[in-house]
Amino acid sequence: MAEQTQYVTLGVAEEIFAAPVATVQEILDMLPIARLPRAPENLLGMIDVRGKGVPVLDLRLTLGMDPADDTENTRIVVLAVNGPDGAVTVGLRTDKVFEVTVLDTETLDPAPTVSAGWSGHCIAGIGRRNGRFVTVLDLDGLLGDIVRQPILAA
Repeated sequence: MAEQTQYVTLGVAEEIFAAPVATVQEILDMLPIARLPRAPENLLGMIDVRGKGVPVLDLRLTLGMDPADDTENTRIVVLAVNGPDGAVTVGLRTDKVFEVTVLDTETLDPAPTVSAGWSGHCIAGIGRRNGRFVTVLDLDGLLGDIVRQPILAA
């Protein structure tokens, strides 16, 4: 039997998103974030992770949602994504991290095609966990354009 893909499930607003465990390097409590001048709104700044500067993006703003204040559940998920010159380490500020889990079925439903003006390029697929929809993020699609910007391609 093939091993099922494991995901880290993330809470953003009332929605559940997931990132493949293989992309997650670590999960951190909120840290002081050094702001960057003239950065895009969703780029919160930089944090220090073991002596390395890591850019932090607000997942809410990256997904087009309203901003929210930090809570005791707010986390930074440090990920490795594919940039134009190889792997790039980036942090995602998320409202909460639920668990590492497998989804109810191994096969994901494709992103819906409902409008010519909307693209599901950042969605790897839709799964289910305990009766709720879980949107599995295509991190390269979601973050690929962002990590190509000169500020993150250092």
